[in-house]
Amino acid sequence: MSPLFQATGISKTFPVGAERLTVLSDINLAIEPGEMTAIVGASGSGKSTLLKILGTLESPTTGELFFQGESLIKQNDRELAGFRNRSLGFIFQFHHLMPEFTALENVMMPALIAGRSKKDMEQSASKLLARVELDHRTNHRVAELSGGEQQRTALARALIMEPALLLADEPTGNLDSRAGNLVFDLLHQLCRERKLATIMVTHNMELAGRMDHCCTLKDGVLIR
Repeated sequence: MSPLFQATGISKTFPVGAERLTVLSDINLAIEPGEMTAIVGASGSGKSTLLKILGTLESPTTGELFFQGESLIKQNDRELAGFRNRSLGFIFQFHHLMPEFTALENVMMPALIAGRSKKDMEQSASKLLARVELDHRTNHRVAELSGGEQQRTALARALIMEPALLLADEPTGNLDSRAGNLVFDLLHQLCRERKLATIMVTHNMELAGRMDHCCTLKDGVLIR
């Protein structure tokens, strides 16, 4: 039986003058529902590039990506956009919330983009905000939220479409230790509750140690 998500032989090179710079070399990774995998490594080691490739936001030079046994590399841009909207959740170091909207509206946005009605999604978004302990901040705009509250709103937004896989790039990197631990604790709980597969890039070795697997990216190679 195929893993939920699998990367095989992923490599990425960039032209540098007449030469080519290898950032990723023959990366292999598989993840099952409910598993949490941390990717650690020095700054500039290619962690964010790898996460973008895993999220189909960037193409590898060579290699394959599979979701539920189906190839993603063969899909066109429109098909990949639909896949990301339906099956992937993203949370980044910067929350990327839209400041002109409330927390509730930001959480609903992926569903509205997918064509679901605002009326139908309000209850689901409200429940998610309550689950990340922000039910009292539902109608507050982004500027009225603290950094930790903004990131928890971003977490709720990442989950509104009930994705099978969550990709997180330094989700606690801009937060103090208390706010960062709260965001991670909620992320950890929600992943277990929802059987949500998670791949998280982080510099925080303490948080990485709390995950099921920890991989190190060094010299372009992923070491488990």
